[in-house]
Order: sequence, then C-alpha cells, then structure tokens
Amino acid sequence: MADRVDLKTMGRTDLESFVETLDEPSYRGRQLYNWIYARGETDFAEMTSLSKSLRSRLGEVAQVSSITVKRMQQSDDGTSKALFTLPSRREAETVLIPSFDALGTAQRLTVCVSSQVGCAMGCSFCATGLMGFQENLSPGAIYDQVWVMNQEAQERYGRAVSNVVFMGMGEPLLNYDAVLQSVALLTDEDTLNMSPRRITISTVGLARRIRDLADDDPRTNLAVSLHAPTDEQRSAIMPVNQSEKTSLDALEAAIRYYADTTGRPITYEYCLFEGVNDAVEDAKNLAEITRWAPSKVNILMYNPVPSLPFERTTTEQLNRFVQALVEEGVTVTVRQSRGQDIDAACGQLANA
Repeated sequence: MADRVDLKTMGRTDLESFVETLDEPSYRGRQLYNWIYARGETDFAEMTSLSKSLRSRLGEVAQVSSITVKRMQQSDDGTSKALFTLPSRREAETVLIPSFDALGTAQRLTVCVSSQVGCAMGCSFCATGLMGFQENLSPGAIYDQVWVMNQEAQERYGRAVSNVVFMGMGEPLLNYDAVLQSVALLTDEDTLNMSPRRITISTVGLARRIRDLADDDPRTNLAVSLHAPTDEQRSAIMPVNQSEKTSLDALEAAIRYYADTTGRPITYEYCLFEGVNDAVEDAKNLAEITRWAPSKVNILMYNPVPSLPFERTTTEQLNRFVQALVEEGVTVTVRQSRGQDIDAACGQLANA
C-alpha cells in the first residue's frame, strides 16, 4: 500500500489529471472527488458510478487514506474532543465546541482543527509545543476532522457545523499549501459547502506567510496569537518573536499589508498569564497594536498545563485589563474556556 498514490491528498483538478494518466476521461476524476469528499467513501469497490475496470485499476495503483477515531471524549459543558489516528500512525486532536442560547439550544458549532502533529513554535505556555514538530497533515486529513465532527454535531445537536477555526495542534501557516487546499475542500459547494467567512486561520504571526495569505486571499478570517504587547515580553514566552522576520515590527508591516489588501479586520488572541502580561500598562500597549489596522481582541483565560510555570490571572485583574482596553476604544471580548475537564481547552491539546 505504501507505493500507491493517496487520492486524499488531491483536490478536484488533481484527480481529473490523475485519471487521465490512466487513460480515463477527466469527468471520472470529478466522480472520484464526489465519492471521496461528498460521500466520505474510501473503498473503490463501493464507487459504483465508476466502471468496474476503473475500480479494479484504482485498487492496484491508488488508495484513499482516512483518519480514524481512536477516542471521543465528552465534556460536562457539551464540548467533544476526538483523538484521531492518522495514516502515519501518529495522532492528532480535534475539538467540537457548541455555543448555546438561553434555552440550551446549540446555535453555533465550531470545529477546532489541527494542521500539524505537534508544533515547532515552542511557545512556553502551550502543551502542544512540548511535543515538538512531528508531521504536517494532508488537506484530506484536515478536511476529515471537520467531516467527522460534522457527523458528531448532527448526531448530538441535530445540525451541521457552523464554523471552523485552525487553532488546534500546529502552526497553520507552516503547513500553508495543505491548509489552503483544505479550505478549498471545505468551501466547495459539492462537499460541506461552508462559507469562507466562517473559517478562521490562526497564526503566531509569521509575517511572510501573512502577506502570502493576503495575496492568495482564500476569503477566510485571520487571527493572530499575540499574547504579549512588546518584543521583550513576547520573545520571553514565544521564541518565534526573536527573529527580525517575525518580530512585532515585521508583524506590524504584514498586518497593515493584509488589511490594505483584503479589507478585512484582524482578530488578536491574547491569553492572560498572572504577572506576565496582565498589567494595565500591558493593556495600553496592546491598544496601540490594535491601531495598526481595524481589529478586535479576544481575551483568553489561561488553561493550566502541568509542568509549565504559568498561572491564570485573577478575575479582578482580568476586569481591570478589559476596562483599560475599553477606555482605549478597543473592541474586546472574553472567550469562555470550554472543555477543560477533558483537556480540550486552548493550549491543552497534546494527544492526552
């Protein structure tokens, strides 16, 4: 099986080209695409709209890889976390996060997907960073996470997934091509038909790739994991900031370019750590960053990770921090932490 071509790494155009190498018309590639991504089929024998001879040939030269659910956990707050086994035998985690209205009805169902196994960024507060980088996920493996969690959403809440955020394991912009290809799969009207406006790509702030994202413009949202408002503070907890290519100066230039090119606002993710980045002065410095381009700030309360020397800031200090931002005219929200009891909250994903 190792030398067979994995069709789950291909989109529609690639599949059309692939079947042509088998002396088949291109429309067979479109049929394959429908079977693989719209129906979730992995067995060529079941793809009955294909000729028997093509199905037999595909069985000889190709395969359709898939991820399998090793474990599905449920949080008391309704959050689901899946541990997936990849074709490589490595594992990645994905989270389904419901948001409920006053009557307890799920109004928003967000899938937090992983783009890598582990992460090379080494942020000192993150459990995933402790794993180091292990593997880039294929476009199909990213897509499959949403496919499986969409089934979970349908079964548990009777409705489809509404949003996707690339905020799971890994740095999405270090797996740039696969992430953009997965967005194309997710938004295709023949598959899950998601709106790109309901997909958010998050990054630690890789300036060059933010510019690429502006130029390629998949029409998704952009979130930047900032977490500190000065180079000195940021470099202390996020090693990526130590490079002149990814410093706050480089990030500022990239953010301005992105906003000017796409016309879309930026979301800054800012996790509060007690005594590290939660002072009122930090809030004022953060407010200056928000003026680079139209933006808003999402405040996250830290989810403790055993063995890491960070603590969650107090509610009183959180309130002071938010008030300082509001006084500076910043649009700010405080994200509710979800799935802590199953280690599904932000920064806790580590194949546990």
